[in-house]
Amino acid sequence: MNNSVTNTARLLGAGLRALLVLTLVTGVLYPLAVTGIAQGLFPAKANGSEVRAGGRVVGSSLIGQSYDLPSKKGQQTPEPDLRWFQGRPAAGLSGNSVNTRYHLLVSGATNLAADNKVLIQRVEAAKAAVARDNSVPGCTVEPSRVPADAVTSSGSGLDPDISRQYARLQVHRVAARNGLPVARVEQLVEDHTEGRTLGFIGEPRVNVLDLNIALKGLLAKH
Repeated sequence: MNNSVTNTARLLGAGLRALLVLTLVTGVLYPLAVTGIAQGLFPAKANGSEVRAGGRVVGSSLIGQSYDLPSKKGQQTPEPDLRWFQGRPAAGLSGNSVNTRYHLLVSGATNLAADNKVLIQRVEAAKAAVARDNSVPGCTVEPSRVPADAVTSSGSGLDPDISRQYARLQVHRVAARNGLPVARVEQLVEDHTEGRTLGFIGEPRVNVLDLNIALKGLLAKH
């Protein structure tokens, strides 16, 4: 009986010591080491790839933002603020039900098939809206010119980038809405166009947040 109690106590003691050691190593030391290495070697990425403008954080280079007008009373879907370059349509698996202050989306694709009627109707409506919004005197945009990324969401639903084609499509509208020369806005797009990753992966892209920050700076000087 005494041996049984002694063995049980010894095993419990060994288990508790193992628990404490593993908790210390995996729950304290390892996270601190990883955090320290990340902060030392990749501080910007470790802190969420924050983008700063005017001395404050205005977003992340990894997450797309909306540029909409303030919603009117009873309005379900806000209208885009056409002074700014617009990103890809936002999508998600569902809405965030915990922190509703920021109207966050649960990131993910729509998972709708290419021949899904809902998706087809959504794309056709978005294509007509993009063509209408970006048509200005002297420059009419035909729906056939609207690139795919202007009317479809990305796999994450929160893509921060758009294609060079979509950025160029918006140039005349942005220039007209802000009273800027078209050539100057075109140059702004070219200056903020990133090439293919490693020279061959993906397509040239434009980060919408960076582009709009540059546009705001241009407007301040204009």
